[in-house]
Amino acid sequence: MRRIGIDVGGTNTDAVLLEGTTILRAIKTPTTEDVTSGIKAALAHILKDGVAREAPIGAIMIGTTHFTNAVVERRGIARTAVVRIGLPAAASLPPFIEWPEDLRSKVEGPTFLLRGGNEFDGRPIVPFDRDGMRRAAAEIAASGVDSAAITAVFSPLTDACEEEAAAILADVAPQVSVTLSSALGRIGLIERENATILNSCLHGLARRTVKAFRTAIAESGLSAPLYLTQNDGTVMLAELAERFPVLCFASGPTNSMRGAALLSGVENAIVLDVGGTTTDVGMLQGGFPREANSKVDIGGVRTSFRMPDVVSIALGGGTLVTPAPLRIGPESAGFRITERARVFGGPDLTLTDIGVARGKAEIGDKALVAEIGAELQADTASWVAGKIADMIDRMKTSAADVPVLAVGGGAFLVPDELPGVSQVVKVVNAGVANAVGAAMAQVSGEIDRIFQNRSREDAIAEARAIADERAVAAGARKDSLALLDVEDMPLAYVPGNALRVRVRVVGDAL
Repeated sequence: MRRIGIDVGGTNTDAVLLEGTTILRAIKTPTTEDVTSGIKAALAHILKDGVAREAPIGAIMIGTTHFTNAVVERRGIARTAVVRIGLPAAASLPPFIEWPEDLRSKVEGPTFLLRGGNEFDGRPIVPFDRDGMRRAAAEIAASGVDSAAITAVFSPLTDACEEEAAAILADVAPQVSVTLSSALGRIGLIERENATILNSCLHGLARRTVKAFRTAIAESGLSAPLYLTQNDGTVMLAELAERFPVLCFASGPTNSMRGAALLSGVENAIVLDVGGTTTDVGMLQGGFPREANSKVDIGGVRTSFRMPDVVSIALGGGTLVTPAPLRIGPESAGFRITERARVFGGPDLTLTDIGVARGKAEIGDKALVAEIGAELQADTASWVAGKIADMIDRMKTSAADVPVLAVGGGAFLVPDELPGVSQVVKVVNAGVANAVGAAMAQVSGEIDRIFQNRSREDAIAEARAIADERAVAAGARKDSLALLDVEDMPLAYVPGNALRVRVRVVGDAL
């Protein structure tokens, strides 16, 4: 089956056409300001000469920075109503606590604290305030907001209060889209609530983005199913991505990591994804990105949901270089590199120009950077090597040497030797590894929940069944599902033989 993978980065939009594991066609084009036209341009190249008629396209996988950028840049996000169920507890720290003021001012809508929720052993704190929820729903309907976030105390243990609140809101204000915190999982009320609010405030943008992608695909003459890449290196149907856009955060680096594993055949390594604007460093474990264990900061907001363990710095092919005194970045030419870099006749000195002058890359016109002195070349290369070595050291979990896979359009910037590294592998087709990772991605399902009054075997079996169900809902073939990882942890302080279980499964796309 043929697939198309597309990755929309801050500098370039990359696309590949795959048949099995063979790259039939690949393209790297500058990302456009409206993004969609960049996708159409990439598809036009991929589909030229009637290639779509030779064999059907089974699926189109797109990775996008839309949702992360919306939070970081404070644009395209919507005011969101917040319902927290937990009184008389959970009132000392109100919703939006410690949010950056500029983000809070754009997102904060009507906020309600209601009686209800559960103790850590599953017992109700107090009966759920249904009448209060109905009054809150009426105020939400009158406020004009289009999205709402509902969070209850210990809802990963039991989501009954959240489900009942959502049913009341749907009855009173059916036009409001809702995110339940139990759907995003993880223990920790404030962080889970924050993730839920971020997800809800992106619902409108997610619908517009998916619609634009569908339009670009339709105008290209395709009718294949559309998937969006997730932040764990897998994909989900676009319909599900509209509901859970936060799960697409950081999907760019994970696409590159999965692509690096697939192109190199190495499943345990550190991956350096050097783009035009940033370098992302992550760890592959069994061919999938290592997950962050700690709380994750998104646009200044502390959250707890599945995210890859990735470190990023402003170092890429478009990074601007000032010779005297030497200053490198953090500014970048970004997607205007073909207008600004010297090798393309532009006025600005970039790391790409340095790489071409050193003979590490054949890009543009080398004659245009012939005057760059050897000392500047050496000093810049030393700075790049030091930054990359520091990032690798931060990512390692032991002192042992590890292999490093270099991918991305700026992979030529990575030195051939680095301290603490067993070998540096410059992956073939490194420039489109992110698009390859998207095209070859599988579909995942995950559950992280506390189970009580069950044996360990029964709890894991029930969690596996839920994970399987979620994977199928995300677009996986049921007969292809395989267990990726399982973790279980007894909770000694919780009555009822409580066990926290996390299960993740993967399967092939439909």
